[in-house]
Order: sequence, then structure tokens, then C-alpha cells
Amino acid sequence: MKKAALVLSLILAIGLLAGCGSKDASTGSGDAKQEESKAIKIGATAGPYSDMITKAIKPILEKKGYSIELVEFGDYVQPNLALSNGDLNANLFQHKIYMENFAKENKIELSELISVPTAPMGIYSSKFKSLDEVADGSTIAIANDPTNLARTLGLLQDAGLITVNKDIDPLRVSEKDVKDNPKHLVLQPIEAAQLPRAVDSADLSLVPGNFALAAKMNLLDALKLENMPDDYRNRVVVNTADLDKQFAKDLKEAVESADFEKTIDEQFKGFGKPEWMLKRK
Repeated sequence: MKKAALVLSLILAIGLLAGCGSKDASTGSGDAKQEESKAIKIGATAGPYSDMITKAIKPILEKKGYSIELVEFGDYVQPNLALSNGDLNANLFQHKIYMENFAKENKIELSELISVPTAPMGIYSSKFKSLDEVADGSTIAIANDPTNLARTLGLLQDAGLITVNKDIDPLRVSEKDVKDNPKHLVLQPIEAAQLPRAVDSADLSLVPGNFALAAKMNLLDALKLENMPDDYRNRVVVNTADLDKQFAKDLKEAVESADFEKTIDEQFKGFGKPEWMLKRK
């Protein structure tokens, strides 16, 4: 009887220890899961917007307890695909028109959190020092993709060099949308990434901000910078299903913070600020 009682006591003790072990393991697993939820991956194309994440967004979120991993991409397709399949929590590289068209064509649900200061397109020249000097028949290097071309024609119109047809489709625009060209400017479409090099070969070159910065150009050297519509400003994008999650709210709050704008003013000179940021002044 004494032996039986001893064995029974040992069994109960082992069971209690096992239970405590399971409880501790469960608690540990819960802590790991909670910590994992504070680790987020943000995708961006290499260049100014990956810099914006590391210099202006990451430090703010780290103060909130997040661990931030930047994932860089070399194209404009993979960041959205990686976001939609769960490899990213957010990305920063695209404007609204591109985001909406990409989501529609690929049947995915994407939503913007907030727009950010964006490097504007500029008119650059190594030949002319002002737009008033632009001569009849001058050559102008322009982007050959519709999205950048729509902005290009708009900037040339704002500069008083051409006029374009009203209500152009930014996804299907072409040189045929030029209505008046009084100086008989010769438009030379090339790959957008080659436009910085064209500054020396063409009389004028209209270079998107991200390519200008990648080529170590000074945005403030442009003869004219784009007055960018907000639809063309880059934005932080998440899966629509994640819009109300805490990380998304904290990410938006980080971009809205005074620390974020201070970093933009100090390290991203020439970037055009979105309307929401200008209105709070």
C-alpha cells in the first residue's frame, strides 16, 4: 500500500510538472507570437523611397517597438505581388493611378495608407540656362511609357512649350495628344531610366525624380520642376484587409509625425509635399 501510494504521488508530481511545462511553453509561444506581430516588412524600389523608409520611417516605428525589415526591388511589378501574397506588410514605390490599375489587372485588393513627399519630374538641360532660351526645333528626350509620358506632357504644358488635348487618358497617352507645338519641338521617346544620360545628348530631357536622384542629379538644378498632382505622388500601400490593423495605423501615424517631416526637410530637398502635409501648416 505504501509502495502504491508512493507511485501514485510520483505520477501526480510528474503530471503537475508537465502541466507547468506546457503552460510555460504556451506562454513563451504566445510572447513570441506577440513579438512577431511587431516585426513588419516594407518593400520599396532601390533609391529615394527605400532611403525614406530607412531614414524617415524606420526610426519612428522602432521607437514604437517595431522591428522593420526593408526589402528592395528592381522593378515595379514584384513589390505589389509580394504584398498581395503576404511576403510584405506594406510597400512604398507607386502612385495612385498605377496602384489602382495594377490591382484591377491582377485581381488583388490594395489600398493606400497615406501619400508621401515625392521627387518631382524636372526639365533638365546642359544647353539652356532657362526655358526662355529654348530654340525652335529643339530636341526633347521624354519617357516612352504612358504613365511617365502623361506627366511629361503636363510639365511641358505648364512650362508653356506645348498644349495637350483635354481629358487625356494617363494610361494610354501618346505624343498624338500634343495639340499645339509652336516651337516645333522634336520629342524623342526613350526608356525612363535613360533620361538622365539624355541631358547631355538632347537639348532638353524630362527626368522623373527617382531616376534623377539615382543618377546623383540635384533636383534643384532643373529649369522647372513638376507641380505634381497628388494622384502622382507615391504612397504607402497595404493589402485592403490590413487597413484597420494596428501596424497600419502606426505606420500612417509615423508618416504624419513631425519627426518624419523634419527628416524630409533636411534630407530630401526638392521633394514635393502632398496636400495633406501642406494644409496643416
